[in-house]
Amino acid sequence: MPRSKRAKLVSLTKVAKKTKEQKNAMMKELQENSEKWRYCWLFEVGSMRNAHLKTVRKLWKDSARIFFGRSAVMAKALGATPEEEHRAGIHKLAKQIKGQVGVLFTDTPPQEVIDWFVDFKQPDFARTGNIASRTVILPAGPVMRHHSDPPEPFPHNEEPQLRKLGLTTSMNKGVPTLTSAHKLCQKGKALTAEQAQLLKLIGHKMVVFRVGLIARWDSETGDVVQIEGPGTLSSEDRIRDDEDEDAMSE
Repeated sequence: MPRSKRAKLVSLTKVAKKTKEQKNAMMKELQENSEKWRYCWLFEVGSMRNAHLKTVRKLWKDSARIFFGRSAVMAKALGATPEEEHRAGIHKLAKQIKGQVGVLFTDTPPQEVIDWFVDFKQPDFARTGNIASRTVILPAGPVMRHHSDPPEPFPHNEEPQLRKLGLTTSMNKGVPTLTSAHKLCQKGKALTAEQAQLLKLIGHKMVVFRVGLIARWDSETGDVVQIEGPGTLSSEDRIRDDEDEDAMSE
């Protein structure tokens, strides 16, 4: 008897590896952009969210070109040694391309770039394993959702999910209700999957997407300047997620 096609298992977790042609095309684009723009910035991301990175791309699309892909490919394209560098002096920046970092090519004056990224911050929901930035205690009474202003209570049909996630609730006039205060999370401690989901359902955003500048290469001088102070990420900002590690350049 032939096997039913409906019984076929399909994995949704596999991500197709980039082909050699795709990597070569990306390397060529990087090299072409290093010849087109005056400055090349190396940046890192705190609390990576691909949606927010797309916002950055959109806001800079007319005045810059951003790449956020495999660090080894980007470093090789620019050349991490004096012998392999594509442009004079750029190897001093390329050798720092490690981990979850990206490059931005632009002609925008350096101080304008720094000021823009200092101001750009996007709050978002924490994920499993992120460190709680504050203690959240839910008071006794109706469990409230803070997505709206003013907050509103959860509907009755979501009470089973709240209980499944660890809340000891009961129904009071059709509203999921806590009989006593509940400490949802503790500042400084890693969030469990249940805590992260509850924070999202309730509407508490605990992480901030930020872009931190690391270094800048100037094509006119060949110099690389390390960025310090405003525009860089603090240790608290460096919350890593596994999402979009291989984000495509656009």
